[in-house]
Amino acid sequence: MKAAFVSIVGRPSAGKSTLLNKMCGYKVSITASVPQTTRNKIRGIVNREEGQIVFIDTPGFHHNDRKFNIMLKDVVRSSLKEADLVLYVLDTTRKPGIEEQDLVELLKDHRDRIIIALNKVDHSHSAVEEVTAFITENLPEVRWVQTSAVTGEGLDELLSGIYSLSPEGEQMYPDDFYTDQDPEFRVSEIIREKAIVRTREEVPHALYVDIADMEVNEDTLWIRAFLTVERESQKGILVGRGGQVIKEIRQAAQKEIKGLFPYKIHLDLRVKVNPKWRKHDGVIRRLLG
Repeated sequence: MKAAFVSIVGRPSAGKSTLLNKMCGYKVSITASVPQTTRNKIRGIVNREEGQIVFIDTPGFHHNDRKFNIMLKDVVRSSLKEADLVLYVLDTTRKPGIEEQDLVELLKDHRDRIIIALNKVDHSHSAVEEVTAFITENLPEVRWVQTSAVTGEGLDELLSGIYSLSPEGEQMYPDDFYTDQDPEFRVSEIIREKAIVRTREEVPHALYVDIADMEVNEDTLWIRAFLTVERESQKGILVGRGGQVIKEIRQAAQKEIKGLFPYKIHLDLRVKVNPKWRKHDGVIRRLLG
């Protein structure tokens, strides 16, 4: 039986989380059009006759000298040390740039355990030949597969390639597991996703979610959570006129959370301000686990 941990790396918005969800067959990692939605190492599990693959979704590799972004890049680097294999996802709708070149340099020492997904090949602006040329020049010996996380194109071939590179071993999780995330984390991520897609400007990146309480009372799961931003103006955007935005976030999150638990869901959301939290080491370390 094959068994492996596979780190998924790539630039922001390359489609890593969507690809992970498609391969797992479940929504494991939140997705949004906002770059760098993923902040943690998100584990998604694929079980097939060949064995078990545990994917580790990582934050987008992005150049920015802010403390929070530097620590996100450290999450990517540490995942490479933990994994047996690396799935490198490239967005074929964007020309390889300085971040792609730096990622390649980071991965060259791992070239014997890499497989590449040339993603978004279904897109009208996909430039597969140009991206393929970049890979041929920089990682010529590494196998690549054309994929679409949206349509599922190439995913069977990609998974077969990953299994072929995987070592023999015993499975790490039971057959019915598709993630190992704890309930509080999953709930907080759902709430954050619903907030991200309903806000604008700097709010999505200035936001984090804390679960204050989760308690089952008879047939109802009561959840109280805080959405925290850095400034009062961001709080106003998140709440919205007459509380409309926070109401929409609560309703959308509650609907999705309901699919995770065999209870009625009562979700109470509050918004608060924690000035310049992205510069506070303690907060960042806690959020990144």
